[in-house]
Amino acid sequence: MTANRPTAIDLFAGAGGLSLGFEQAGFDVLAAVEYDPIHAATHAFNFPATEVVCADASDVTAAGLLDAAAVGWRRHERTGDWDRQIDVLVGGPPCQGFSTGGKRQADDARNKLVFAFARLVGELQPRYFVMENVQGLASFLADERGERLLDVLVRTLQAYGYEVARPAILNACAFGVPQDRRRLFLVGARTGECLPELPTPKTRGRVRRPGAPMPTGANLDGLPPCPSVWEAIGDLPDLDRFPGLIASDAVELDLATESAMDTDASAYARLLRGLDTPPDDFGYPRSWDPGLLTSSCRTTHTDAVRSRFASTAQGSAEQVSRFVRLHPEGVAPTLRAGTHYERGSFNAPRPIHPTLDRVISVREAARLHSFPDWFRLHWTKWHGFRQVGNSVPPQVGRSVAHTIIQAMDVAIEAPDKPIELGDPDLLLLENREAAKRLGADVDRMPRNSLRVRTESLPAAA
Repeated sequence: MTANRPTAIDLFAGAGGLSLGFEQAGFDVLAAVEYDPIHAATHAFNFPATEVVCADASDVTAAGLLDAAAVGWRRHERTGDWDRQIDVLVGGPPCQGFSTGGKRQADDARNKLVFAFARLVGELQPRYFVMENVQGLASFLADERGERLLDVLVRTLQAYGYEVARPAILNACAFGVPQDRRRLFLVGARTGECLPELPTPKTRGRVRRPGAPMPTGANLDGLPPCPSVWEAIGDLPDLDRFPGLIASDAVELDLATESAMDTDASAYARLLRGLDTPPDDFGYPRSWDPGLLTSSCRTTHTDAVRSRFASTAQGSAEQVSRFVRLHPEGVAPTLRAGTHYERGSFNAPRPIHPTLDRVISVREAARLHSFPDWFRLHWTKWHGFRQVGNSVPPQVGRSVAHTIIQAMDVAIEAPDKPIELGDPDLLLLENREAAKRLGADVDRMPRNSLRVRTESLPAAA
């Protein structure tokens, strides 16, 4: 491991999109907190040096978090005694209660978790914090008096001794991600620290289809265009060639297929396949097999559904399912997670592949989200898509994290020693199994313990 990297803790960490972005910017993510055992187990697989705490963030104490971070410090092979000072606390509290795509319920218990984040900022006193949420948080009212919840949150953080930058809405396609995804970022610095400026866009957006309007916040003349849908997934093979992917999410590719992927990979896909490394990526390389196609469990559609998909024009919505067929030259719409078990386990609409008559795979969704190919999700489509849809695109997280590095005025060296990924069995576990594996309080975990693994597969459209 590399010494002198700044430290981070990730709250509401999910599978680890924000963790990865901060690692790529040069942080050592010492600990991560995630309530959902399946998300937590996936995080533990992809970040074996991070101590994952499977618990409700409302119940976590600062002392407990620092104890967990001390384990992560040792796993990162950091030398010397740790002063138990965290450089940045990051997190994306659950956003469904604020989302304009949902019912925006004032009594949704998840709304209070933004203040659990604020409480831990106050108790831990990190040098910086970064919170991510849906843009609907900016207009959500805290009470019947009409005060915005965001204003209450900012005042709370200021009372804990932080200067808070003006909240900003960032669109993923302005940061090299082929997806129209707008999210609010709130950044603060402890009194006496340099307040970061949120990142400036790196790419201009693309329309979702010819004639459509440019995504909000991405009409940026003079910048190179963000990658297209086809640049993100065009090198991936047709999954219908692999019968084994009906019951599994992984398949060994023959040398010809693997070579074709490398040949057909765009500049964007080459980064995600690890063929090239961007100059601003200081993440730890992972030991992985590029000849193993993962997160690619097939969805079985009826002939009637395939026929409807076939007659749907690229960039248009299929009339029955309302699934959007991706346009190869455009960007994807926001990839959504669907609802949790506690609110009905509803699948979010999944885009249709631009040239094949099926919905996209989890790996294809991960590509559209800027996850590298070594990063694996839970083996089922249901949980895998939830993990992508709930996460911050790593490239967006990395851009935000770089502003913290700049404010800290530290020089980061890229590590060269690969680290091994975790136990693949972590990707196969259901809730109760995962909770036990992570040492969590099983009785406080989501109530999904009776669902067997095959029942986690979503029904065909």
